[in-house]
Amino acid sequence: MKHFLSLKDLSKEEILRIVHLGIEIKNRFLQGQRIQPYFKDKTLAMIFEKSSTRTRVSFEVGAYQLGGNAIFLSNKDIQLGRGEIIKDTSRVISSMVDMIMIRTFEHQRLEEFARYSSVPVINGLSDDFHPTQLMADYITMVECGIGVESDFYAPYANNKSMQKPIVCYIGDGNNMAHSWLMLASKLGFELNIATPKGFEVQESILKLALDSAKESGAKISISNDPKVAALKANVITTDTWISMGQESQKEERVSKFKGFCVDSDLMNLGDNAIFLHCLPAYRGYEVSDEVMESSQSKIFIEAENRLHAHKGIMTFLEEENWKK
Repeated sequence: MKHFLSLKDLSKEEILRIVHLGIEIKNRFLQGQRIQPYFKDKTLAMIFEKSSTRTRVSFEVGAYQLGGNAIFLSNKDIQLGRGEIIKDTSRVISSMVDMIMIRTFEHQRLEEFARYSSVPVINGLSDDFHPTQLMADYITMVECGIGVESDFYAPYANNKSMQKPIVCYIGDGNNMAHSWLMLASKLGFELNIATPKGFEVQESILKLALDSAKESGAKISISNDPKVAALKANVITTDTWISMGQESQKEERVSKFKGFCVDSDLMNLGDNAIFLHCLPAYRGYEVSDEVMESSQSKIFIEAENRLHAHKGIMTFLEEENWKK
């Protein structure tokens, strides 16, 4: 069974195929053409152990636009939240639906759920990875003329010549930083990560990325200096400093992340860089209001692209698992 749990589990070709599907489906949708019902009469179960705005709306609407349905299941709605073991829940729900998306805490919970599922499982977010967001981010980059495989992407780049990605991630070494590591190491582009001391990416995930980079040719740099990381970047991105479950650490984190706010001075160090953020954003903390509202900011295009990226992921899993 092919799942979508982390980009580390996918090849470069598979990642590009998902991007291609997402962009193709988006273009047909925006041109008023009928979308092929890849998910016709099928049901996506959406399990949320963490709250969400973009993930819920994009998957629910995406399943509908592909011809299917979606069921929202919060932790309070199902027995998983009352102590039922993961493998029992997985076996039961997967026997009744065609695909499952889970937004959870420990990545190991997701892996165990997938192990016992009879249908494809999608990682809507875990503490270690957020791969669905990276598909939307990369689609946004391509539409702005930034991407690998320039011949492949030329028709989608809004008539712009493609630039090779030089991505700068500034902030917490969290699931977004880990996912950027996986994407860069698979596709072979340059990634510079700057985190405060004590908030670096996980060593085990960095090792995975560096090993993969040997094959792809990716250049990965880790530092504690956001100004160095931003230099000549054409994509600058960040994430909230206080993720769900870390609210009690707010004051400590705000103090230790001083100097890591993406403001106009940092953006000016890049090479006409675009700004990305997975949202929600806390203006004045990880990013300034000025940058959020600037012409360099592509965050709302990026947010909309969650819808199209998720349709690409669901279509990819349908093709991989059922239509060969």
